Amino acid sequence: MRTFATLLTAGGLVSSAIIGSAAPAYAQPVAAPQPALVDLINPLMGTDSDHALSYGNTYPAIAVPWGMNFWTPVTGKMGSGWGYTYAAKKINGIKQTHQPSPWMNDYAALALFAETGPLKIQQEDRASWFSHKAEEARPYGYKVYLADYDVTAEVTPTARAAQFRFTFPKSDDAHILIDGQDGGSMVTIDPVKRRITGYVRNNSGGVPDNFHNYFVAEFDHDFTVTRTWDDNYQLSAAKTREGGHVGAVVSFKTAAGEQIGVKVASSFISPEQAARNLDVEVGKDGFDQTQVKAKQTWEAELSRVRVEDPSLDNRRTFYSALYRMLQFPRMFYEIDAKGKPVHYSPYDGKVHAGFLYTDNGFWDTWRAVFPFFAMMYPERDSEMMQGLVNTVKEGGWLPEWASPGYRDVMIGSNSANIIADAYANGVRGFDAETLYKAMVKNATTSAGRPTDKKGEVISAVGREGVEYYNRLGYVPYDVGINENAARTLEYATADFSLSRFAAALGKTDDAKLYAERAQNYRKLYDPQSGWMRGRNKDGSWETPFNPYKWGDAFTEGNALHYTWAVMQDTQGLIDLMGGDKKFVDRLDGIFTAPPIFDDSYYGTVIHETREMQIVNMGQYAHGNQPIQHMIYLYDWAGAPWKAQYHVRDVMKRLYSAAPDGYPGDEDNGQTSAWYVWSALGFYPVTPTVGQYAIGSPLFRKVTLTMPNGKTLAIEAENNGPDNVYIQSVTLNGAPHDMAYVTREALAQGGVLRFVMGPIPNKQWASTKAAAPFSMSAPAK
Repeated sequence: MRTFATLLTAGGLVSSAIIGSAAPAYAQPVAAPQPALVDLINPLMGTDSDHALSYGNTYPAIAVPWGMNFWTPVTGKMGSGWGYTYAAKKINGIKQTHQPSPWMNDYAALALFAETGPLKIQQEDRASWFSHKAEEARPYGYKVYLADYDVTAEVTPTARAAQFRFTFPKSDDAHILIDGQDGGSMVTIDPVKRRITGYVRNNSGGVPDNFHNYFVAEFDHDFTVTRTWDDNYQLSAAKTREGGHVGAVVSFKTAAGEQIGVKVASSFISPEQAARNLDVEVGKDGFDQTQVKAKQTWEAELSRVRVEDPSLDNRRTFYSALYRMLQFPRMFYEIDAKGKPVHYSPYDGKVHAGFLYTDNGFWDTWRAVFPFFAMMYPERDSEMMQGLVNTVKEGGWLPEWASPGYRDVMIGSNSANIIADAYANGVRGFDAETLYKAMVKNATTSAGRPTDKKGEVISAVGREGVEYYNRLGYVPYDVGINENAARTLEYATADFSLSRFAAALGKTDDAKLYAERAQNYRKLYDPQSGWMRGRNKDGSWETPFNPYKWGDAFTEGNALHYTWAVMQDTQGLIDLMGGDKKFVDRLDGIFTAPPIFDDSYYGTVIHETREMQIVNMGQYAHGNQPIQHMIYLYDWAGAPWKAQYHVRDVMKRLYSAAPDGYPGDEDNGQTSAWYVWSALGFYPVTPTVGQYAIGSPLFRKVTLTMPNGKTLAIEAENNGPDNVYIQSVTLNGAPHDMAYVTREALAQGGVLRFVMGPIPNKQWASTKAAAPFSMSAPAK
């Protein structure tokens, strides 16, 4: 007799394994088979969020890595950024989604749903009760029981298509509907071909006038009744409807347990391309075959990073975070009849050859997501850089927030960091000169200037206040430009990246100019208060000054957060603060300061502020990006053991593979990337230098398969919850006493071995020579 154990996450079934059997007493125990890495993932991690407080602001993305389309269950109202929330009790659809963030909202969405009995088409009316106990969420498939209709709904994805499977009870009135959502839609029912085609146009901005998402849905059963509805939810037998919000319903007679399959694909190019996407990516495969392929696709990517550790909880959290990292930016290109990549451009509304990726805010992801791609997925990173080249050619500017085209969100010109970092770390195959020119354009042109294409004004490109910045060395506080100090600091970091890129391309004069501008952070350091501070046009300081004031001179943070945003020159910041001891004391003080705040700029407590306040880490606001690197700065000041303590503390207290498993906005993989890097044992603080500051590895062993095929084993002897401190490090048997590791060394493979313990070794990597790169430090 055999027994079975089911491993459950908060999100439902993860895996099943035989754990025991009747056997003679002398038989040796047999280890349970290990679950696939993808089955450690909980797609519901971070979904217990709302507008006021975020534990991730995620939704269960049923997709393949970087897929053009995701699919997700819908519990919220049409048009709400919070489409799925864990606390909800009803589901009203499973929709194709392209939403990168609830704050950016969705575009090109359409939903499928199944019912029995009297037909209900409006979202609130048709919504069915469901339970997480009857819900299974995996990256490669989602399954839920719709209790009001006794229907089980399933979906499994490809990059641009999906398969649905609905299991019905015995019914003379079984229905499947396609909801075109509000914002412009069209549906056509073809009973002969058992097909529904159409388009949706809903969006939240960033699209040209001719934007469409064309779809095709093929059913494996004949229809008994077909109907469409108009903008007023009025049903008729018309085969075609077009309007602001239309939809289609097809009905069936079903036997108990009868399954109806629907194959769905879409295209931003044309109806013909949508049909091609369906044929190429699904074809004649059944539901189970598509699901197996999706699972294999995930496993292939996840297997590049293989964790061995007794903590199942930590492994689940790690792979759930890695899953989030491998979603954005999404593919916005398709494969034409000749097998070549082509894309509809959200920048000029035309179809072009080549790659394009979208749905990304570089303000977030330049910090750790793109450095991970450069190290582990350079072939994908190259495609993304090629996509940026195409963006520049089609729209005239580098995007800073694309969804799917230019969006007027956040500050800085952080595209410079991801491009220069990719090039510096060996990513090739893209037009570096075109991107360099675009970076210079950003660094010399104010936001909102006309494009080179049609004379239109585009916001959130270039640098607002750049004329002041390039003349004074900072964006003034008193000239009507909000978040001026944050802009200055971010421009300076981008100038460092631009300088490094210029040097790599042999542009020595430019390299010198932008290196000088990378020191502009010094203009905002106020020695009296010890913080970065807004500065007026005449050189005087912003008055009155409250370092706990959120916003105003800063972006979603305060002076205590942004003062550390000098990634290019930590040693220079140490010098400004008076040396290592004072610098370390200031770092310590962030964790011990009371979580007070001034919200007068916003007029209300924004969710980022509340998330800082409630975690009992003082002023350390890990739920937002500006301060996420701060812990690693101890490595520059001779106190790496303090970085080790705080890194492990944050991983333990703020992350878990649960619906409330993030400390704030997940933000296109960035908050996940912090965890992934930190769990490996190091983090990319400074762009373009190929150095990773060492923290405290979480696992006993991780094996990385590097892009060149070599393997790197990261081992941590004696590792455990209490042994967070590094005692010693060796790299391929040789002592390693530096507070960082290099990309070049990691790429060569071998063994990076840590010995861990419960007490700090304050001698390890504590000298100035052991510190990572800084512009102000002597060259090594």
